[in-house]
Amino acid sequence: MERVQPCAGAGCDRRQRAGHGRRSAAGGGRLCRVCRHQLAAELAELPRLYSACEQVLGGGRQEAAAGQSPSAPPGGMPFNTAACEARSSIVAVLSSWSSLVAEERGPARPRRTVRDMAAFLSRHREWLARHPAAGDVSGEISHLARWAYRVADPDPQRRVPVGNCAESGCTGSLAAYVRPQAPGSTAEIRCDADPEHRWTGEEWTRLGHRMRRHSPAPAAGEGPVTWLTAADISRLWHLPQGSVYRLASERRWRRRSRGGRTYYHGTDVTSALQRREQRQT
Repeated sequence: MERVQPCAGAGCDRRQRAGHGRRSAAGGGRLCRVCRHQLAAELAELPRLYSACEQVLGGGRQEAAAGQSPSAPPGGMPFNTAACEARSSIVAVLSSWSSLVAEERGPARPRRTVRDMAAFLSRHREWLARHPAAGDVSGEISHLARWAYRVADPDPQRRVPVGNCAESGCTGSLAAYVRPQAPGSTAEIRCDADPEHRWTGEEWTRLGHRMRRHSPAPAAGEGPVTWLTAADISRLWHLPQGSVYRLASERRWRRRSRGGRTYYHGTDVTSALQRREQRQT
């Protein structure tokens, strides 16, 4: 009987640092299903991120956001060092892994463009997931994607846990991603197991109904609780924050304070706002 190994992927590295156990590797490889999906999604995203970093090369936006002075070439035009380094690293890392695949599997090396190398590695990702270096490739690609995200867009997303995936049969977890510093921005709800399972904030109500159908009912006094700030609720439900505070008071949502901020019980919020929307329709 084949021994099941713990996943060596980047996603499970983060789970372990957060105090959770690693998932089991899938399909006789070294990565779990979630980390395989993550690797595929990040490889698909790297060409766009590479181009996005190019857009900020001349603006020094990241240094300004960090309170630093942008580097300036002799002509006086600001130059974003972080964007340049991120782009160089993307090319170097993709080239290195493409060479390994070509040498060990035999296919011709792809052209040394980010799009071609990322597509090449994506075609061979199942082989990479079984390779002894699977944990390294997962970690490096994940690091590149997260670094490029930060460089290309300094306005960080806040991750708000939502619950189990709404798609029947999916074992993933959902989270809503919101931007605290972007007034009027919308949230996107994503599954960590399947990149195809994602919804816009405008679909939040319908998603809530589906989640209740597909999620097992927790035992009394048990089960994870999602706590949301007024800003989170405002972005997820497209409500003015004043209306959020008024509803919280009228409906007596459970709340708690942490770090000087007030958080509302996710179940109270979802139930009240879904009923409100049903009455309006």
